[in-house]
Amino acid sequence: MGNRSGGIAVRAGTAMAAAILVSALAGCGLIAEQAGRSASAGATPGPGKGQPSVTQTPAPTPTPTPTPGAGPACPTLRCTSVLVTGDMLVHTQLWQQAQQDAATAGKPGLDFTPLLEGQRRYIQASDLAICHQETPVAGPEGPFSAYPSFNVPPQIITASKAVGYQACTTASNHTIDRSTDGLLRTLDALDAAGLKHTGSYRTEAESQGILILQTPAARIAIIQGTYGLNGQYPEYPWQVDMLDAPSMIAKAVKARALGADIVLGAMHAGDEYASEANAQQQEVAHALVDSGQFSMIYGHHTHSVLPIENYKGTWIVYGLGNGVTELSPWYVVNNEGLLVRAQFSQDASGKWAPSDLAWAPSVIVRDPYRWCSVATDAPQGICATPEADAATRLRTVSVVESMGAAAAGAHELLITKQP
Repeated sequence: MGNRSGGIAVRAGTAMAAAILVSALAGCGLIAEQAGRSASAGATPGPGKGQPSVTQTPAPTPTPTPTPGAGPACPTLRCTSVLVTGDMLVHTQLWQQAQQDAATAGKPGLDFTPLLEGQRRYIQASDLAICHQETPVAGPEGPFSAYPSFNVPPQIITASKAVGYQACTTASNHTIDRSTDGLLRTLDALDAAGLKHTGSYRTEAESQGILILQTPAARIAIIQGTYGLNGQYPEYPWQVDMLDAPSMIAKAVKARALGADIVLGAMHAGDEYASEANAQQQEVAHALVDSGQFSMIYGHHTHSVLPIENYKGTWIVYGLGNGVTELSPWYVVNNEGLLVRAQFSQDASGKWAPSDLAWAPSVIVRDPYRWCSVATDAPQGICATPEADAATRLRTVSVVESMGAAAAGAHELLITKQP
């Protein structure tokens, strides 16, 4: 499921971060950059085709009430909500399940939609949903492979779109498991499904673009990075975003200049199966927040739920666990995950700030394999057994709240009580 974190060195000093902010604004004519500029303009091409560097539409008209799915009552002028989930980590038993589910429905091939179906109700109660496609995909007919060098069915991507995701991050320690070909297949599959993406790229120009997504109320940018690539090297250094605070801050500055109201930082880092964030995660996350450019930080990679911290008024969700995975007989935490919905509100002065942070604990069950919420409102009913579900919830609560999240206002997301 990936190497333990060790990764690249973090260069996140305050002075350097400040220098990055200044140089990023002054260099390369950033302020004059047009939001709709083609990614292929004026840059060295790499393998494959380019795509627009920024996804953006004109500013919306302010509304005095929250949009559907914005979460709790909007305390200010307008609100928007973002949902994030854990690693999409597909192993052999999951594609065998997808084959069975397709056959049961009288469909050819593979269908992962039943596996993800439980997430739909949460996604529908949010304005924007972002997944993490951790591994490269093969062609529809394979050959498929799992750990240590993944090449998984692309039908996981079409299922992600089917349940409502609008975008996925793609930078992980497995991004180049199948070299450039696998990277390109994955981006092509995301494009074919209609999912926006960031974290890995076809061209150098594409790597310099910023993914900005429009919700009914706000423009939301996503900046991502991975701690390493399992000792491998990409064909071109710009193909995968690495976990480097100054580089991520520079991208966030660029996103703000291009009109982003909210900037999310996604980190693929940490110690596998841990219950605490390691030094690298905390150092990078704090540096990103200290830059003043990020609205929320969240993380993947550990295959375990990690704490949520409110650092200087900004939420850091250190680890979302697994979105989907094959059950582990050795690590119970591997089978668990966290779904997080953050609401951001804009006041009359135009400033956006977090106004709600809610989370739902989840578990993967088998026979058949399914993602299942173990939130206290039990939206899907019993997942494993009442006792096992309660144990998962208790374990998740204890970890999530271990850095003061509850006292700072984070709470469990009870979807069945939403209007």
